[in-house]
Amino acid sequence: MENPAKITALAITLNEAHNIEAYIKSLWFADEIIIVDSFSNDSTVPLASSHEKVTVYQRAFDNFSAQKNFAITKATNDWVTFFDLDEEVTPALAQEILEKFKNPSAIAYFVKRDFYFMGKRIKYSGLQNDYIIRFFNKNQCRYNANLVHETLEADGKTENLKNSLPHHTYKTFDDYTAKMHQYSALQAKMLYKKGKKPNYYHFLFRPFYRFWNQFIFRLGILDGKEGFILAYVSAFSVFKRYINLWLLYRKID
Repeated sequence: MENPAKITALAITLNEAHNIEAYIKSLWFADEIIIVDSFSNDSTVPLASSHEKVTVYQRAFDNFSAQKNFAITKATNDWVTFFDLDEEVTPALAQEILEKFKNPSAIAYFVKRDFYFMGKRIKYSGLQNDYIIRFFNKNQCRYNANLVHETLEADGKTENLKNSLPHHTYKTFDDYTAKMHQYSALQAKMLYKKGKKPNYYHFLFRPFYRFWNQFIFRLGILDGKEGFILAYVSAFSVFKRYINLWLLYRKID
């Protein structure tokens, strides 16, 4: 499909060779694609660079907000998309973005993400109402200073798009848990900067609460074995967060 609009598609990457071609193809509607890569050691950069409308910048990763805000500064156009590479930009969603671009009634648009884990659509587990801004005017939006779970702050009216966004977060179990460990380490750094000190409450109660809240109260039990695994990994990531925080205070790597 060929219908390039004056839209910049942005992404940050690290070892995404398995996703990069499909990602670029799904953004047929954008007239430029900016990729900020954290020095991948696979073929992400050469594969991306082989496409005429793709520009790749390499920048050492410090945190998600800084990396994404850097990408925004490289956009030529005012209107941008910012999809993760494990998100599937469907033709229907791309067409809806084009329609909004022609006559925007807001400065940022939320998209509902449909979470897939181990090949299964997760309908509960607290993920059933996952809305995230993925199309916005760069002049009125910036990512906050969170090192992880960064949020795009929009200074103006926002709306929801009708089409949803499949989110295929799972590649392998080790890959998924590695992401959780990375997020835990970044969250620990955020808490350390705030002067938060861990205690037995954080080590014992917080992981316990996370598991039962996600599995029972957020209905993860209805997602079956996958719901149990998600709740368990989520609980362990909370435990790992406070271990990492404790290690920061102990000056132990």
